[in-house]
Amino acid sequence: MMESIRISKYFTDCGIMSRRAAEAEIQGGKVKVNGKIATLGQKIDPAVDVVEYNGKIIRMLTNEKFYIMLNKPRGIVTTASDEKGRTDVTHLCRDLKDSAGKSVRVYPIGRLDMDSDGLLLLTNDGELANKLTHPRHSIPKIYHVTIDGVLSDPQINVLGNSILIDGRETVPVTVQKLAQNASNTIVQFELYEGRNRQIRRMCDAHGVKIKRLCRVAVGDVKLGDLPVGKWRFLTENEIEYLQKC
Repeated sequence: MMESIRISKYFTDCGIMSRRAAEAEIQGGKVKVNGKIATLGQKIDPAVDVVEYNGKIIRMLTNEKFYIMLNKPRGIVTTASDEKGRTDVTHLCRDLKDSAGKSVRVYPIGRLDMDSDGLLLLTNDGELANKLTHPRHSIPKIYHVTIDGVLSDPQINVLGNSILIDGRETVPVTVQKLAQNASNTIVQFELYEGRNRQIRRMCDAHGVKIKRLCRVAVGDVKLGDLPVGKWRFLTENEIEYLQKC
């Protein structure tokens, strides 16, 4: 027998979803253990118990840990599976295999909305994913945003002001102009929160239209020249940096 673990942790160890997402699915009655509806906080023995999610048996594919960076294209949803049948980010790294040649399933750390592109981290290391997505975590995320029209410096400065999202004020955001031409202004946003569609909602609040939103860095981990739709393994230094954040 193996050591008993919470079902939510088992989901992260299997590379299915984060603990918080798993807890929501358990509460929704979508998870079974040995044919019975699972309960929140329930523990299992992975070597003995059979866990089902939406009618499919969930198995741990590998004990190896994988950490990758994907340059997500626009139009791709940031989920490990999509109930509407849309292409999700895991489809773009379906060729990932472990040292034994077995397929490895990784899941996204956090979200990047369907209309946005750029850097997305994926892993099957549930502990690291849980740490990096925790609300108290403060690793900055850097976005380059192409805005329709020419904005003055005062107009750019107010974009970072706090706004209400779901009844709670956002933390002020650092905003700076990167470039400008006759029709567009490119602005950098540095976020520490990452609330739902936060940058888009901040710009909407000031009547500013976004033409493109691209995440270019998560802390010191930078997108660089990775082609759109492609992925690469994180370097040892990048993994160590994220683990220490």
